[in-house]
Amino acid sequence: MLLVGALTPAYLPANSPWWPRLSRVGMSGVTWQVIGSALAITGVIVLVDAWLRLRPGLQASTVDARAKHWTVLAVWILPLLAAPPIFSHDAYSYAAQGWLMENDINPYEGYPGLLPGVFADQVAQEWRFTRTPYGPLSLQLQHDIVRLAGFHPYWSAVMMRIPALVGVVLIGVFLPRLARRTGHDASFAAWFGALNPLLVVDFVGGAHNDSFMMGLMVFGLWLATTASWAWIPAAVVIGASAAVKQPAVMAAVALPFIVHPMPSWRPRHVATALGRVVGSLAGAAGSFALITWRTGLGFGWYHAADVPGRVMTVSPSTLIGLAIRSVLTWFGRYGAATSVVGVTHTIGVGIGAVILVWLAVRKLPRRPLAFLAWGFFAVALTGPALHSWYVLWGALLLPLVAGASRYLHGAVWVTVGLLAYDAINLSWRNGVIALGVAAAVFLAVYLTWYTRRNGSWHPGRHNHGHHQQHEGETS
Repeated sequence: MLLVGALTPAYLPANSPWWPRLSRVGMSGVTWQVIGSALAITGVIVLVDAWLRLRPGLQASTVDARAKHWTVLAVWILPLLAAPPIFSHDAYSYAAQGWLMENDINPYEGYPGLLPGVFADQVAQEWRFTRTPYGPLSLQLQHDIVRLAGFHPYWSAVMMRIPALVGVVLIGVFLPRLARRTGHDASFAAWFGALNPLLVVDFVGGAHNDSFMMGLMVFGLWLATTASWAWIPAAVVIGASAAVKQPAVMAAVALPFIVHPMPSWRPRHVATALGRVVGSLAGAAGSFALITWRTGLGFGWYHAADVPGRVMTVSPSTLIGLAIRSVLTWFGRYGAATSVVGVTHTIGVGIGAVILVWLAVRKLPRRPLAFLAWGFFAVALTGPALHSWYVLWGALLLPLVAGASRYLHGAVWVTVGLLAYDAINLSWRNGVIALGVAAAVFLAVYLTWYTRRNGSWHPGRHNHGHHQQHEGETS
């Protein structure tokens, strides 16, 4: 349903090569916008239903259970591989950035609109004249994929799913292994992580580079658990992950604590821990710098760090700012109203920084994975821009947090809520907002019924050997 819905006017950019074909078969009108929206929303509902039905019970993970997860994931994502980008047009921006590099234009210095043509025309209007904030490895991959696609604008965008798929595979392989090594249920981690509908829709369907970032990060975190010294090469992997998208650098802070939890706050222990953190950050920074040097792109992403926040999203700081702006406008304070959203964005970032410091004090020394999970949630929710795929940064690590059963019920609600938001946003763009709202209400009612019928969300805990003794320390 998502595939068919994506091949309708509900999704396609104005100059998509699919438009002539749709016109020939009479699928280019407003009616098909409604039908396409309905198909996509129905597909999301069916996906959520299937996901909830696959929730593991309290039984221990087995090879058969893990094989089932891979089979289900393959069935879900294979139809999406041939579809245009879903619920987002970011992949068209990736293609345009690769095209800029092919024409010797640094995306940190230029923007898609500098090269008029199909590549630029595919890009959403709000991003057509902005520089990119993405890391150098992400841009290099985009350039390579544009070449691999034979410089075809549409297929360049579709093939941006290649690194996204690599990321999904890394998550599917190493997230359950990381769960086992830290004393958590691998089957539950695979269900909530690798089979999460947000991952399927946003990482695979939307081809977002967050997928490759998270795949490398999860691999790096797993690598750190394999030996007492393994956090050192793991830091290099985290540096590569940050070269895809910069928030991953936060994992470098947590790496040493995964295998060397800080025993106490005595000065000697603090000094040793700080030394390891500095070493981990140095390894990640060295990896990032090496990739930057190899690509020749420089550090221009720093000057575009505010680009995501230039578009109004549902981030809390934006919603609060818009509400205050409406009040100020009502009272005729137009000058103050124009700048209030920027102020609330700044305050939000400040609140996020305070939360990270608090988490570093309370969680990092003995529960570094909890620090990362909650820290990524804090970064996503207090930043100037919020998209559903940002929430996956922390959500993928949530099953690795001690006492996860207390939070997973809420996390499932958030997952379904973000999918409902995607549905409402799609239907609003296509003039059928009532359809999206109806779908959101249906999802809420269905999830309430499911919760009452099936009871506890406890993920189950099982003894997986030597690493179980560190559960309180590494989670």
